[in-house]
Amino acid sequence: MDLTKIPQIKHSEGDNFFLLAGPCAIEGEDMAMRIAEKVVSITDDLKIPYIFKGSFKKANRSRIDSFTGIGDEKALKILRKVSETFKVPTVTDIHEIADATMAAEYVDVLQIPAFLVRQTDLVVAAAETGKVVNLKKGQFMSPESMKHAVTKVTETGNEQAIITDRGTMFGYQDMIVDFRGIPTMKQYAPVVLDVTHSLQQPNQSSGVTGGRPALIGTMSRAGIAAGVDGLFMETHFDPANAKSDGANMLDLSLLGKLLTDLTAIRKTINSL
Repeated sequence: MDLTKIPQIKHSEGDNFFLLAGPCAIEGEDMAMRIAEKVVSITDDLKIPYIFKGSFKKANRSRIDSFTGIGDEKALKILRKVSETFKVPTVTDIHEIADATMAAEYVDVLQIPAFLVRQTDLVVAAAETGKVVNLKKGQFMSPESMKHAVTKVTETGNEQAIITDRGTMFGYQDMIVDFRGIPTMKQYAPVVLDVTHSLQQPNQSSGVTGGRPALIGTMSRAGIAAGVDGLFMETHFDPANAKSDGANMLDLSLLGKLLTDLTAIRKTINSL
């Protein structure tokens, strides 16, 4: 799959931003289909290229009793059904080398989590599937260092890399986005801003990650103004009862207004 030939994630000046959005984790078929249907309706109306996001499993959890998934194959089959039903690409994150070939059978984009983006064997395994590889910038990495992560993909002969900024650790329990890094990383690959994980408040004493979802609109507008190619956000119709990352997800009922505003901002910037 050639990144430059996928209209959903095409990197070209003047076009609208693209969107990776969906629940943090696949909790079941009904919830995934419900969220996908709503987001597809909105993005179709606004002509926003869309990729459905959902983790088939969650390996990076604060507590041993945290939700990790409904079963790998079951969740991956739901991702495939979303893609086939709504005719949209899908993205999921992988955590182990064996995950790459397994997930590549079901999805269009393989995502490398921020904590694992320096794991050479994992990045190379994802790249060797021939799928688009979305590299989450490590919370501990400079924008300039992401050049090397991209090189690990391209050295396999796969030119389909995306960089997603999800903030940098600020102290123990906060994330900060350095918007100076956006133009830097755009030299290496199309750049996405993760507007929900960048508002996380990790390492809470309860073992459950917190967040500041009230600032999702602010972060999104800033990202568009800074020139990102795409936005990443997790959304759910009932964030308070989501099984993973509910504290920083966008309520699905707020998505339409936000994307309408962001599309208007993008058009204004493109006209300058």
